Formats: sequence, C-alpha cells, structure tokens
Amino acid sequence: MLAGRFTLLAAAVAHLAGCSAPAAVDARAARPASRPMRIISLDFCADQYVLKLVDRDRILAVSPDADADFSYMRDSAAGLRKVRPVAEDALILAPDLVVRSYGGGPKAAAFFEQAGVPVLNLGWAADIEAVKDVILEMAEGLGEPARGHAVVAEMNERLAAVKTKPSNQSALYMTPAGATTGPGSLVHEMLRAAGLENFQAAPGWRSIPLERLAYEQPDIIAAAFFDARTNNRHAWSAMRHPIARAQLTARPTVSLHGAWTACSGWYLMDAVEALAAGASNDS
Repeated sequence: MLAGRFTLLAAAVAHLAGCSAPAAVDARAARPASRPMRIISLDFCADQYVLKLVDRDRILAVSPDADADFSYMRDSAAGLRKVRPVAEDALILAPDLVVRSYGGGPKAAAFFEQAGVPVLNLGWAADIEAVKDVILEMAEGLGEPARGHAVVAEMNERLAAVKTKPSNQSALYMTPAGATTGPGSLVHEMLRAAGLENFQAAPGWRSIPLERLAYEQPDIIAAAFFDARTNNRHAWSAMRHPIARAQLTARPTVSLHGAWTACSGWYLMDAVEALAAGASNDS
C-alpha cells in the first residue's frame, strides 16, 4: 500500500513539475543538467554543504536539525523551511534536487529516482584531502563550482598557517560516550595536521584505554562533544570511570565543539587550529 501511495504521489509531482524522470545524481558521477533552483537537504550533514554553497533563494527546505547546536551552519538555517526526511513530505514541495547523506534511509535515492527528482549524495571522507574532494564534488553538483574552490583555497591557507613543529606531544581524543580513535580515522588526520601524535595507536574506533591511562598519560586531551546536551548521564561509558574523568582535570584540555567534527567538512579546520594552539600553549 505504501508503494502504491508513493507511486501516485511521485506521478503527481512529476506532472506538476512538467518534466520527464532524469537519472539520479551522485556527487562522484553525473551532474544535474541545469543549475538546481529548488534544493532540499534531508539531513544535517547535507545541510552544511547546502547552506555553505548555495544562496538562500535556491534552498527550498533543510532538515529539522539544520539549526541544532551540532550543526555548524545553524545560523544560516534561521528562517528556512524545515522538512522531515520522508519521501512524501519532500516530494510535495516539488524540489529539483535532493541532497542527502543518510536522510530518508537506504532506499531514499531509489524513491526520488522514481519520482524524477535528481539526488546528490554526500561522499565519505577519511582524511583531509578527501574532505577537499568532497567539497569540490558537492559544489559542482550544486551548481557552484567556484564557491567550492574558494572554500578549499581557504582550507589550504589555514592549513599552511597552522604553526606545526617537530614535537613528541601526544593527544588523546575523548568523547562523553567513552570512545576514542586511532590511525585510519579523520580525527587521527586532524591531530597530525595540528602537529600532534595520536596517543591511541590502535587503528579504528574503540573504548578509551583505561588500563594504559592508569600508568601513562597523553600530553593533551582533545575533548569532543562535551558541549552537547544529548548524552544520557545515567548511561555507563568508559568516561564515567575515575581514571578517564581525571584526564579532563589533570591534563591540558582542548575543547572541540561537536559541530567542528561532525560530518567531516571544511569546518574541521576550527578543530585543527584549536588543537595546534593547545599544543603551542603547552610547549
């Protein structure tokens, strides 16, 4: 029944738009045939790129989280229409481009294809160079290549301006959920860009190494998402252990706003600069 309902709605929207069904758009593949003028973003990761690269008069709607505390571009979202990441809610607005990372679920792209609406999917980035590539790809798909190049140029200038020096200072990345990460993650690359060694040598995401912290400490703590108000204080995590909590008071701490590190964008430079400044102050 849901499929039939979606098909009818898709047909109605396609009729109203007065166009045939184009192929879905991927940031790493095909591009919209024309400059999109009625853009919808379905999740706050997509919101960041739309709000940064596109003029307001071309933004039809953004996700409900576009102005949340963890959204870097939250101020730019003020006053814009919100849309739930639900196919029916988005299609009734007759967009000419849907931008998404995870919004709408795994079948969203196929649904919008059926309705004749191009989809621009936000790519994944594992390092800073890949973030630059994603910026350029998204800017191209949004019809704003020059703005994408300008954002990347500013990133390059800021990276060059970060005063890194040979150092054996180490930093441990910590979150309220008790997680940290080692080589192979974007956070690891950010620490390196700031001139720091990652205290967590094991690759991937894992729990804070409490046993190691009992007898060995990093030089600096990179504390991320501690400004968020969504963590359940009653839920157990490694951060509730006295050894973990002591790191925040016993070691120099650089507070990283959640919006700086969420969804891997150009704004990670705020975190890199804060980390580099923390390393400089501690030297």
